[in-house]
Amino acid sequence: MLSPSLYSWLEKYLAYLKYEKNLASSSIENYQRQLSVALDKLEIDSWSEFKVSDVRNILNEARRSHLSARSIALRLSAIRGFCSYLVQQQQLTQNPASSIQAPKQNKPLPKQLNVDEMTQLLDIKEDDLLAIRDKTMMELMYSCGLRLSELADLNIKSIQADNQLRVIGKGNKERLLPIGKIAIEVLAVWLKIRPQLASSDEPALFVSMRQKRLGTRQIAKRMKLWAKRQNLEQSVNPHKLRHSFATHVLESSSDLRGVQELLGHANLSTTQVYTHLNFQHLAHVYDSAHPRAKKSK
Repeated sequence: MLSPSLYSWLEKYLAYLKYEKNLASSSIENYQRQLSVALDKLEIDSWSEFKVSDVRNILNEARRSHLSARSIALRLSAIRGFCSYLVQQQQLTQNPASSIQAPKQNKPLPKQLNVDEMTQLLDIKEDDLLAIRDKTMMELMYSCGLRLSELADLNIKSIQADNQLRVIGKGNKERLLPIGKIAIEVLAVWLKIRPQLASSDEPALFVSMRQKRLGTRQIAKRMKLWAKRQNLEQSVNPHKLRHSFATHVLESSSDLRGVQELLGHANLSTTQVYTHLNFQHLAHVYDSAHPRAKKSK
């Protein structure tokens, strides 16, 4: 078990992630959970004694506990980040986790709705207060490719001139996103009836029946409910709407960097997971673009 003096550095690191790196509370909780489990059985008197062999032992223990390759990779990533911080703070001379490779893992392609399924989900005929609110949330998420946390954090002031949406994403990074025509129309309807739920001093764009900002769990629950009401054969969650946005825009434009900007990805490699275009689309692009692909007449 870590001594209080060693554990204090873990607390400093978590504070660093919160106040310096501006990470979301859920991400910080995940780091804390991973590091607490990983480092709990260390038998060292100072962080300077933390060696490569210790990191390997931690990962071997994770394998014996039958953790998946993804979970082991996450644990290694957490250790690597913490050790990098300790190097910066001169508690370590070098990062013992930097030379260790993460286990290979098969990355599942993100699931998405096709265009017809997306139309079916959003074709909501009900016109009561909650139905209009929920339709607006889903239209806006699909129109702008928002993360769940970004949707929940939207305020009235997030709606900018020229039909743009101001979004604060990961790392407190701001981006301006165009709002699609249909999303603009349903948003206008929601804004007219929103005062029936929200008090005049409530900044949140989407509010609950209790006149408070709608939380991420509530949003996810409502989307799952609408998937059933609209008779979709698969469940719907906020991430699936974001994945659908990315896939559909990429299929139409083939502009990977443009999609990267819209999604707010820091690295292009993160966006490349959406390049699983269907073969028919790829074949069409190839036939129309490659000089030796055109059939002779």
